[in-house]
Amino acid sequence: MMTMKKLPIDVVINILFRLPVKSLTRFKCVTKSWYALIQSVDFINRHLNRATTITDEFILFKRSFKEQEGFRNVMSFLVGGVGEDDLDPISPDVDVPYLSTSYSCICHQLTGPCHGLILLTDSTNLVLLNPATRNYRLLPPSPFGIQRGFYRSIAGVGFGYDSVHKTYKVVRISEVYGEPPFNCPSVMEWKGEVYNSSTDSWRELDCVDQELPWPYNFAYSEIFYEGAFHWYAHKNVVLILCFDVNTETFRTMEVPEPCASYDEKCHSLLVLDEFLTLFCYPDPRRESSPIQETIEIWTMQEYRVNESWIKKHTIKSPPIESPLAIWKDRLLLFQDKSGILISYDLNSDEVKEFKLDGYPATLRVIIYKESLTPIPEGSTQVQNF
Repeated sequence: MMTMKKLPIDVVINILFRLPVKSLTRFKCVTKSWYALIQSVDFINRHLNRATTITDEFILFKRSFKEQEGFRNVMSFLVGGVGEDDLDPISPDVDVPYLSTSYSCICHQLTGPCHGLILLTDSTNLVLLNPATRNYRLLPPSPFGIQRGFYRSIAGVGFGYDSVHKTYKVVRISEVYGEPPFNCPSVMEWKGEVYNSSTDSWRELDCVDQELPWPYNFAYSEIFYEGAFHWYAHKNVVLILCFDVNTETFRTMEVPEPCASYDEKCHSLLVLDEFLTLFCYPDPRRESSPIQETIEIWTMQEYRVNESWIKKHTIKSPPIESPLAIWKDRLLLFQDKSGILISYDLNSDEVKEFKLDGYPATLRVIIYKESLTPIPEGSTQVQNF
């Protein structure tokens, strides 16, 4: 009788590297040695850094639906479909855990991915999620309060990895007011606080410069790039406010001169062709003529060199609420003003409408690649859906 030869371990590992997370999760049950291998930090890191292509990209799509009482927040897990630029679900939709179900759902943010992890935030809660393993965890709340009679408004949130200290960090910038912010008072002071996954704790930043530009907590006004959080910000002119996650220091960068004035424009930060990219588009809250409905796309060819900004594209598009993501390095994903997901092809100028919608201004998209990265454990429980 013919017997099957045992494969060398390096061959087995090379095969396992090429498998999707769902298969690897199943194979952990084969033997104790496979469980130990797939759970090991070395394997997780090598699987994370394996060579991938755009066909390995997945899409996390969040939207909200108006119900009789409040809103329902839903996540969809999507992948490129049979048609070249179609989107197909890979599993049933799930309800978003912990995020607010009031009208403030238009302020929900998705930040990331970082090593395959994504941060979901509202004005109170922060949820860390691995969409591939379907594990998530509600992070502990900050213990730092404010004086009675004052109010806090979240101005900026960032999530990324500190490569020096080998830890994930969340930074949150708040404005503290002497009265509710909708009465438009002057800012009393800035507050900064950082969550560290290694200690599962928050601490306040010392000596936050009170002259910092004001970050806008809009959809896609923040990105983690080159070891720093970047926020679209404003102080007389438009700027980019940066926070180095390793040194925990703030700095600013200039935007292209034509984008430096507000001029009824909104700005979003994304990455195109691995370059830091600024979208300049019409403010959806203001009426504009069709001739003004253009989007400018600028890329910074040399990071932190202000003179290296170049205008890559000027496109005419349907009236949009905001940019959402760049897929396949050529498809711009937007939400239009009615809450429908649309795409614009930078190569062909084709506009496509997907059969995916939600309540206006609640759509969020993150392009991610699968990873086995575990949710850092702490005082709150890691859960699964």
